[in-house]
Amino acid sequence: MSRVTINKNWKFFYGDQPSAFQKDFNDTDWQTVTVPHDWSVSMPFDRTCSSGTGYLPGGIAWYRKSFSLPKEAEGKRVRVVFDGIYKHAKIWCNSYYLGSFPYGYSEIALDITPFACFGDMENVLSVRVEREDLADSRWFTGCGIYRKVSIETAPQLCFAHHGVFFSVDGASQEKAVFTVQAELENHTGEAVEAAVRHELFAPDSSEPAAVVQGSVSVQEGGKAVLRLTGEVANPALWSPDHPSLYRLVSTVGGDVVENLVGLREIRFDADKGFFCSGESMKLKGVCVHHDAGTLGAAVTKKVWARRLAKLKAMGANTIRMSHNPHMPELFDLCDEMGFFVIDEAFDEWEGCKNKWSTGHNVYPPKHYGYSEDFPQWHEHDLKTLVRRDRNHASVIMWSIGNEIDYPNDPYCHPSFSTMTGNNDANKPAAERMYNPAKPNMERLAVLAAMLAKEVKEEDATRPVTAAAAFPELSSRLGFLDSLDVVGYNYKEQFYEEDHKRFPQKPLFGSENGHTLEAWKAVRDSENIFGQCLWTGIDFFGETILWPMHGSSAGLLTTAGFEKPQYYYRRGLWSETPSVSLVTAPAEDREREPWEYSRSWSYPVGASVEIRCYSSHGTPCVTLNGRVLELENHTEENGSYSCVVPFEEGVLQASCGEASDCLETTGAAVAVSLRAIGTFDHDGEDLAQIEVTLTDNAGRRVDSAFNRLSVSVENGELVALDNGDLFDPTDCQSPARRALNGQLIVYVRSSCADAVTVTVSGESLAPASLTL
Repeated sequence: MSRVTINKNWKFFYGDQPSAFQKDFNDTDWQTVTVPHDWSVSMPFDRTCSSGTGYLPGGIAWYRKSFSLPKEAEGKRVRVVFDGIYKHAKIWCNSYYLGSFPYGYSEIALDITPFACFGDMENVLSVRVEREDLADSRWFTGCGIYRKVSIETAPQLCFAHHGVFFSVDGASQEKAVFTVQAELENHTGEAVEAAVRHELFAPDSSEPAAVVQGSVSVQEGGKAVLRLTGEVANPALWSPDHPSLYRLVSTVGGDVVENLVGLREIRFDADKGFFCSGESMKLKGVCVHHDAGTLGAAVTKKVWARRLAKLKAMGANTIRMSHNPHMPELFDLCDEMGFFVIDEAFDEWEGCKNKWSTGHNVYPPKHYGYSEDFPQWHEHDLKTLVRRDRNHASVIMWSIGNEIDYPNDPYCHPSFSTMTGNNDANKPAAERMYNPAKPNMERLAVLAAMLAKEVKEEDATRPVTAAAAFPELSSRLGFLDSLDVVGYNYKEQFYEEDHKRFPQKPLFGSENGHTLEAWKAVRDSENIFGQCLWTGIDFFGETILWPMHGSSAGLLTTAGFEKPQYYYRRGLWSETPSVSLVTAPAEDREREPWEYSRSWSYPVGASVEIRCYSSHGTPCVTLNGRVLELENHTEENGSYSCVVPFEEGVLQASCGEASDCLETTGAAVAVSLRAIGTFDHDGEDLAQIEVTLTDNAGRRVDSAFNRLSVSVENGELVALDNGDLFDPTDCQSPARRALNGQLIVYVRSSCADAVTVTVSGESLAPASLTL
């Protein structure tokens, strides 16, 4: 199989054009865009749009793409693959209608062989996208073809789409035993005896570590499945600390498919927790949504790589994909960088949840969303997810749903006269009351069993889980019976009791707050094997009121910069020695980690609390060379503090080889630019430039909020992001103020010449960076 992306030079029109499906439709005056493309972030924030999805618009839009297929591809199978279109996509190829696909997160793979043209005659894809119900989600969704598009060609005898499935039957330092299941398709015009060969190459090796082969009969127009087993001696095992990946090369006839796979054995024990290849591990997880701030849902792999690198340095080893299928490149990164993944399919089933449109918990809610399509599409969408992701070593659980049992939203039960969920602080009293007209929560047991069965039909090697919001009821109605592993959202108080109630069910925190108590419930328990913080990164949507347009629950901002609570969590989780300083006015010491700052600039003589987070031992903290006496917060596992009168100078902390430093800074006078990683001038890749405002000594000024303007020579300025969720500046504006002296710049270029980025601001010396 060969695969090429067709991401550039799409034609885009915002609005409806009923004749745009026709191949000869004139789209010359349409806008030219590159996918991934999210039209919502190209428009202003609008408070008349839904608060739940971040005050950004939806609507109807069309995309068209002309592309050629080489003459030598004639006679092969041709497939177009959309990684994600939000939502209700209708797709045509050369005027032929291919179908409608409602779920905005599912991969769409379509065989266009009967309609394809080859050689000099071009093909045209036409896509209509409809998202007029803005309150259709509890978070930001984005709009349009917001993930990449590929064209795949394969011989008439070939592997089915995602038809090669690699699984590990057992793994130790001495030996790994594996199975490769191959699903074949035969379009040759006659029955064939298909010879299949799988070669498994160790990292950096040109000689296969294992070869398995066999044959199977495939009828014309039919499919067949062949399972082969093999083993590898002295394998390089995959784990978060050593994410070793093998290359699996699968061949049938002229079709060759490659997958990167990992050799590891996962096991969940209700009493002992989670094991990876025999090693006991705690899941130190974060939940993430799929957007990246001002980029919207159109995110690239390198943007995620920067974010994941920071989460990894903090000590995280697990990503929960909230609450829908995410982009495939994110799974690739989790394989490569060493993160366990909880792969989640749905946030609602057939019962529609409340969607907030004018502020959180502001009634009446709206009731649009996936529930409208769940009855007809759940099996297709769930199996599409599992088939796409089942070769990823990082994926350890399939989650069939998030908070489906949220009380009175919409399911309830007569055994509770009132029910309150974790996020119902300002919910009207009437909405907490039992209402016999609402769906009965007993229905969830039936649906959970149905979905678990569908998962197992595609992959029986990993456990099925779900994130329960109200287990005090749902666990007594059979909701958890069909789950292999049980996830609880914000219900640490039930861990011990419910482990006794269903002692055969492994239990973990699928969604948790940032409190020490929530972590201690995992750290101090042998059977509770992990937690997933809400959230790892701030995201658009799920907001309280205008002009705030996102959730600030993350450890990183939408711009990917560390927040104060990041350093607190690093002190709890990091296996590498680390030490971090944060400060705050000392009037009230009963504050949360996010209420501190990374600043050492206060009025002279003001009483300031200094807090130091150390992951490996007692730190030494000095102020202008004087050692400060610290109070050890032993219950906080490496948190130390003291209160001192502020004086200008240098605040330092050290513990072993780890150190940190805060300095009193002057006013911001200059701009410093730093490019992150490499940048391909291919018209698709995004360069990421971190902007820092500095004083005359080159130190970041944490209190700087200067307005900055950015210009790009030989390239396109895609977006600026400061991470400020209260800043309603247009996402694609070339000017934006800094937040805490920082800003991120996203640039794209298809020009072979060097790209120059210039940043300037009032009272600041401008700076340029050439890529």
